[in-house]
Amino acid sequence: MSDQATGSAPSVDKLLTGPTSVVTAGVDIFDDALAAQGVHVDAVDWRPAVDGTTDDVNAVARDRRREEANRRALDAMKAAGAVLTDVRPASDALGLRPGTFLHAGPPIEFERASGPLTGALIGAMIFEGLAGSAEHAQAQLTAGALDSGEPIVLEPCHHHSAVGPMAGVISPSMWLFELTDPSSSRRAYSSLNEGLGKVLRYGAYGDEVIERLNWLRDTVGPLLARAVRRRAESDAGPIDVRNISAQMLQMGDEGHNRNRAGTMMFVRELIPELLDLGADAADVAAVVRFANTNDHFYLNLVMPQCKLTTDAGRDVPGSTIVVAMARNGTDFGIQVSGTGDTWFTGPAQVADGLFLGNYGPDDANPDIGDSAITETAGMGGFAMAAAPAIVAFVGGDENTARDTTSRMYQITADEHPVLQIPSMGFRGVPFGIDVLQVVKSGILPQINTGIAGRVAGTGQVGAGLVNPPMDCFTGAIRALSAAAEQ
Repeated sequence: MSDQATGSAPSVDKLLTGPTSVVTAGVDIFDDALAAQGVHVDAVDWRPAVDGTTDDVNAVARDRRREEANRRALDAMKAAGAVLTDVRPASDALGLRPGTFLHAGPPIEFERASGPLTGALIGAMIFEGLAGSAEHAQAQLTAGALDSGEPIVLEPCHHHSAVGPMAGVISPSMWLFELTDPSSSRRAYSSLNEGLGKVLRYGAYGDEVIERLNWLRDTVGPLLARAVRRRAESDAGPIDVRNISAQMLQMGDEGHNRNRAGTMMFVRELIPELLDLGADAADVAAVVRFANTNDHFYLNLVMPQCKLTTDAGRDVPGSTIVVAMARNGTDFGIQVSGTGDTWFTGPAQVADGLFLGNYGPDDANPDIGDSAITETAGMGGFAMAAAPAIVAFVGGDENTARDTTSRMYQITADEHPVLQIPSMGFRGVPFGIDVLQVVKSGILPQINTGIAGRVAGTGQVGAGLVNPPMDCFTGAIRALSAAAEQ
C-alpha cells in the first residue's frame, strides 16, 4: 500500500529520519567511504562474468541437463571411499616398461618440459639404469629414444589412474601406494613420498637423490607391502584413508601442504603390522623413523584418495563439475565431468609465497604437480580454515585461512558430508568446483603448493599460494556451451 493511499509521510522522509543502511556491490572504495562516515554497509560480493563469456555462460546455465547431471556427479564423488589395499612396483601395478615415464599435469613433449620436470626425468633415467650420467640421460630424452632404439614415452599420471606430487615422475621400478574405492572397486596410485629438500619430485637428481630412491625400492617398498597386505587381510581390514583424512582436518591439517596429523595417524596404524613381520629390526626402525619424521609422508595417500573421489564423478554429460586440476610446470590443465578426457589448459603461474634460505621469486619455476587434486576434492587451499597454522608455511596472515575457505564456497556446488571444518561449525569443506560459477564470478580456485627451483637439479625453493589461469575455465565453458542442450 502506497504512502499516498495511507496518508502517511512520503517515503523519502523516512529515509532521512531513520537509521541509514546501504547495500553495495562492486569495488570496495564506496564501501570504505560509507563506513568511514559511520554508515552501516551490507556489501554484496558480486562481479560480472569474465569478459567475452556471456553467451557461453547463458547457454550453459540453460542446459536442461545441468542440474541433474551435477547432482549425479556430486553424489558419486561424495560416496567414494578410499582404503589402502597394496603397495606395488609401477611395473606390476601399471604395466610400465623401461623407457616409459609418467609425469604430473596435462600431456607435454620433452622439448617444452620445465626445469623440475627435466631434472626428475634425468634422475629417473639414472635410477632405472638407462643412463650413466645427467648428460647421457638428457641426450636420450632429447632424441626421444633409448640407446637401444626403443622410444621414450611420456604420459600424464592421470591417464593411468595415478597422481604424482610436483614433477610427479613415476618409472617402472618405483613402488606405489594402491588405494581402492570399496563402492566401485576403482583404484588409484601414487608414489612413496621421498621427504623434503633435494628430492626427485622437485627436479633434483644428484647422488643423494638416487641413493634414497634405491633405498625406497629395496627396503621401504617391500616392507610397506608386507605390512599393508597383512593389515588388509586381518579382521581390522585395510587402512581407511578417507577416515584418517576426515580426522586430520579436525586436528589442524588441510591435506596438501600440512599433513602432520595425518602422517602420525597413518604411522600409528602401520607400526603394529611392521613389528609383527619378523623383519630385520634395523630396517623396520629406519622405515618408521623415516615416515614419522616426514610430515608430508601422508600427502601421497591423500592424493590418490582425492583421485578416487573425483574420478567417481567423471563422464556425466552436461555436468560442469571439475574432476581434475594438474600442472606440469609449463601448463596448467583441468578436466571437467561433462567433457570427457579433454584437457583445458593455460600457462602455469608462479606461486606467491615464502622462500627457503637465499632463494627468491626469480629462482621459482611456475606451478607444478598433480597435488591440486586435493583442492579439486575440497581439501588443501579449500580447507585452509581447518589449518590456520598453514599460513606460517605458505604465507598470509591470520585471516587468510578462513577468508580463503569462505571464498571457495562461492565457486563450489556442494559441501562434503564427511570432510568437515571444526572452526566453521563442522561445516563440510567446499566441494565440487563448478566451471559455471568460476566464470560467472571471476573467482579462481585457491591452491596451496610447494615451489620448485626453475633450474633442473635445484630441488625445493619455497612454498606458497597460487591460482589456475582463467584460460582453463573459459576454454571449458566454451566446450560445455557447444554441447549444451536447450
